[in-house]
Order: sequence, then C-alpha cells, then structure tokens
Amino acid sequence: MNFKHLYYFWATAKAGGVMRAGEQLHTTPQTLSTQIKMLEERLGCALFRKKGRHLELTEEGRTALGYADQIFALSAELEAAIGRAGTAGASLPFRVGIADQVPKAIAYRLIEPALRVPNTRLIGHEGKLQDLLGQLSVHRLDLVIADEPMGKSVSVKAYNHPLGTTAMSFFASAGLRRSLKGSFPKCLDGAPFLSQGASSAMRQRLDLWLAEQGLHPRVVGEFDDAALMKAFGREGQGVFMSPTVLEDETCEQYEVKVLGRTEALVEEFYAISVERRITHPCVVAITESARGRFLA
Repeated sequence: MNFKHLYYFWATAKAGGVMRAGEQLHTTPQTLSTQIKMLEERLGCALFRKKGRHLELTEEGRTALGYADQIFALSAELEAAIGRAGTAGASLPFRVGIADQVPKAIAYRLIEPALRVPNTRLIGHEGKLQDLLGQLSVHRLDLVIADEPMGKSVSVKAYNHPLGTTAMSFFASAGLRRSLKGSFPKCLDGAPFLSQGASSAMRQRLDLWLAEQGLHPRVVGEFDDAALMKAFGREGQGVFMSPTVLEDETCEQYEVKVLGRTEALVEEFYAISVERRITHPCVVAITESARGRFLA
C-alpha cells in the first residue's frame, strides 16, 4: 500500500472534503482526488460517496479511517519519541497554532514556558480555530491554543486541556470616560462601544451579560483583531473590553483608563492536543505553568 495515498484519504476525511484538505495540505483538489482514487483501486472498494455537494464516507471508508487514525497517531508518537531521544544540541520543533481570537499578550504568556525546554525551536501559526484544528488532525501542528474548547461536532480526534481563566475589564480613553454618565456598569448604557466579532465566544457571553444588566451600548465597531479594536479605543472611538489579567499593559500601551471589571464575564483558554495523556515536553511545560495563573 502507498501510504501517501492513505495519508491524503485520511486528511480529506478529517477535513470533510477535498477543497478544505487541499487548502490545509497546500495541494490541488485534483491531486487529492487522483491519489484517493488510486487507493480505492488498491483496496478494491469506494471510500467516499457523494451526498449532494459533499462527500461522505462509505462503510469501508469508515473502517479505513479507523485504521488510518491508529497508523498516523503511531507515526506522530514515533516522531516525538525520536525527536526527544535525539543527540544533545539537536533542536526539537514545537509547532503551535494560536486561534486569532486569543490576545497576543496572553498567547505569549501561555507559550513562553515551552521555550525553557532545552533545544526547543518554536514554529508559530495564527489562524481560524477550525483551520488550525484541521492542521492538528493531520499532525501539522503539535498544539492549538484557543479561547474555547473544541466542540463535539468537530470531526477531529483531539482533547481539550483547560489552561485557566480571566475576568474581563472595560476601558475607555480619558476624553470618552469624562463624557460617560453614571458609575460602572450603568455608564455603558448608550455609550459608543467597540466589540469583538459576532463569531467569537466572548461576544456571545457579552451580549447575554448586557441583556441581563438591561444595558444597550451603541456598537460602533466590531473587530476580529483585538489589537485593532484597542487602537480604535485609544483614539476615543468607543469603550472596549479586554482580559483583566492584562489591565496594566493595556492601560500603558493604549493610554486608556479602566471603567470597571466584572467576574460575570470570564474568558477561558485551552490547549487542544491529539494526546489525551500529554507527553510532549513543550505541551507539558505549557499546561503545568498555565494552570492557576489566570483566576476569574
């Protein structure tokens, strides 16, 4: 059996289709389809069937995927074991993906302990959580740092490892702060507000909290990039929210003031790994250092 063909089948099954798998593997859908067809000819059966505009696994395909999971899990363990057992001075690549909703300062704090592992060479990637999980599933990443756990609906065999939480604080420029009426959180009612994008986990919690408080800020901007949101906040365009654990550096870097904070809003951080029982030394360093550092 040509294991390259098996790998392409496995990646396509994990990604949910040849288009997404092609993006993750940086190859064309035509190449993937050809390789999978050759595997099907070798096995003497179809592994996928079309369902509308999508592909779904046949019964034989599900059987093949189970074996492929085991084969490539063992491959990853072999790679990690050889890397750890290498000669002194040889670098240990650590490929980590950071979901784009995770604040950069917190990402650094979480990942920094891995750099203390001898001979570690950090390879960092940033992107959408769904895309990073796809890369994790085909072992192009060792770990994903995210602000939400991997959902049960995601067809990736991986495990959530909670790292910690932080309460949230609200900030405004000095000029905007003077124009707001009332104490926190009442001062948010009717205030110009800069919010996280609608798809973020924290945005959904924020909307619920505002509704519970009977507050109706005037959303003037929505941002997927937290740094861009804070840059607008620095210019007085609106109130914005950021993790309490970053209060001091947020105030210093963006020249803003704290309006108030609430422990009813909590941002969570997770390490997502293909290992249920963590053995990678860099992942061990991250999880052991992070737990208990951030407290709501």
